[in-house]
Amino acid sequence: MTLELHATPEEVMRAVEALQEFGEARQIPGKILFGLTLALEECGSNIVNHGLLRNADKTFRVSFDLSDCGIIIELRDPGPEFDPTLKPAGEPEADDDAPPGGWGIFLVRRYTDEIHYAREDGENVLRLTKNLSFPPPETSL
Repeated sequence: MTLELHATPEEVMRAVEALQEFGEARQIPGKILFGLTLALEECGSNIVNHGLLRNADKTFRVSFDLSDCGIIIELRDPGPEFDPTLKPAGEPEADDDAPPGGWGIFLVRRYTDEIHYAREDGENVLRLTKNLSFPPPETSL
């Protein structure tokens, strides 16, 4: 499933709702699906707010794929090159004097098993993978 989305917060939520429906239809456990929707919301919000500066004329793509091993969420955007995987692993420090932010990639790492970034054809490509410990049900199209 692939969605073409405008760079608005509402479109990020449309992607989150689509992932929720995608996962429920494929019987992905609720706890796993919750984490994946949170990771998608964090990544999509960063693209919209920082990469595309909430310019509704700009678009990005989100796709979901279910394989025998797990689920892959891929986000593609034409914003400036940015690799969130370069952020050091670990929990951000809670410091009242520090600027807000820094929790997004921490949460994404917590709820996914693999994060891969690449710059392809002028686009940021972020792939989030969650391994599933159960065989996905067969679905007919």
